[in-house]
Amino acid sequence: MAVIYTGGTFDLFHAGHVDLLRRCSYLGEVVIVSLNTDEFILEYKGHLPINTYEERKAVLESCRYVSEVIPNSSGSDSKPAILSVMPQYIVIGSDWLKKDYCKQMNFTADWLEDNGISLVYVPRMRDLSTTQIKGRVND
Repeated sequence: MAVIYTGGTFDLFHAGHVDLLRRCSYLGEVVIVSLNTDEFILEYKGHLPINTYEERKAVLESCRYVSEVIPNSSGSDSKPAILSVMPQYIVIGSDWLKKDYCKQMNFTADWLEDNGISLVYVPRMRDLSTTQIKGRVND
């Protein structure tokens, strides 16, 4: 049984989030979402999300593609959350192809290999993001 790990803020849940989670479910039977805590988002982005952690968690838990939601309570060091579920795959959007995802998550490709974890990029819906939705509201 393949365990899939993905993570993020998932504020203003939208079709792009659903698409990512659906693609995760194609890769394995168990999809674990590591949800960024409000404190981490404030530290990382400089502002709180629109929806609280509990509100975002409730939405994710209602999604048929999600098996479990866990807190990303270690901030920028994702290793504790990842190791708590020991996934076979970490799935991220293709928008990370030109960014250093491993560095941002505070691990290395060697660390992934040592733990038997593969990093999988899936296509991202380019025309949809929480930032774009906020822009629509503000316009």
